[in-house]
Amino acid sequence: MASKTGSTNIANYVPLYVMLQLGVVTRENQFPDQEKLEKQLEVLKASGVDGVMVDVWWGIVEAKGPEQAIMSFHQCGGNVGDAVYIPIPDWVLAVGEEDPDIFYTNRSGTRDKEYLSLGVDNLPLIGGRTAVQSKYVRHFESGKPGTVVDIEVGLGPAGELRYPSYPETQGWVFPGIGEFQCYDNYLRLDFKVAATKAGHPEWDLPDDAGTYNDNPEKTGFFKSNGTYQTEKGKFFLTWYSNKLIYHGDQILEEANKVFLGCKVKIAAKVSGIHWWYKDESHASELTSGYYNLVGRDGYRPIARMLSRHYGTLNFKCLEMRDSVCIKGQDPQHHYEHPIIG
Repeated sequence: MASKTGSTNIANYVPLYVMLQLGVVTRENQFPDQEKLEKQLEVLKASGVDGVMVDVWWGIVEAKGPEQAIMSFHQCGGNVGDAVYIPIPDWVLAVGEEDPDIFYTNRSGTRDKEYLSLGVDNLPLIGGRTAVQSKYVRHFESGKPGTVVDIEVGLGPAGELRYPSYPETQGWVFPGIGEFQCYDNYLRLDFKVAATKAGHPEWDLPDDAGTYNDNPEKTGFFKSNGTYQTEKGKFFLTWYSNKLIYHGDQILEEANKVFLGCKVKIAAKVSGIHWWYKDESHASELTSGYYNLVGRDGYRPIARMLSRHYGTLNFKCLEMRDSVCIKGQDPQHHYEHPIIG
């Protein structure tokens, strides 16, 4: 639906968009109940909302092979509240069967198959394409002017620019600190090259950062005066967070090329990691890729990167407190807050 912002006289008008349910389109790319959907849209229109949000899943659009990539590049399903399961395409999963290092990996070697590791962003391993080349729309038509006004490009698990540091499918429960996800062979090698160039070939990835459900003080890395405050720890965290920012930068660069000339806004989503925020280490943010500490703003570099692409930042959980978690719900509640980048 078209936005009403152009015709309203209300000062500082904030448009309202409603996200459609995950099951609005099946894995077979069909509407399971088109009549019901049409009635829902009529109700939304009558209520005065400006438009709707809907996912365009990689696992549907390119289910049978590489043709035309899309915006939701992550797996749907596996998190609390996900009633629908749409994995990434089978042909991509088949590549992972031969080379499991294309997936994010924790220190114990467990793979996360909901999103490709950023370690393969520029390697032609995905049907002859690099991961970055796979993750953009080759042909896009916005249709009637105003029909599509905003495109949120998926940059990681759950569509968010982050590492999959707290996967419930691997046993994580709130408020565990999560785990670093950089132990696939591609990121291992990248870190070793970076450390060697910095004059420290002896440095390796952290081996003292604990497991998913630890608290900071239980680990050597995040405890008070822990590894994260040493030269080695700071180098690792800078590398880890910079890799994430560069990953987002590359994909948004490709997206802007595709949407050039279209009157749409690019958006990206950042996860609000609110638990352990008050702890000195900010452990849960660090494992997610946000190098945010007292005296070090981990979000400003992300906002600057996004602003380079004239994008909008959707920041989740702005209202959440460190102690908040409702039993049976995702601690993030799927609330999103748009902020201009």
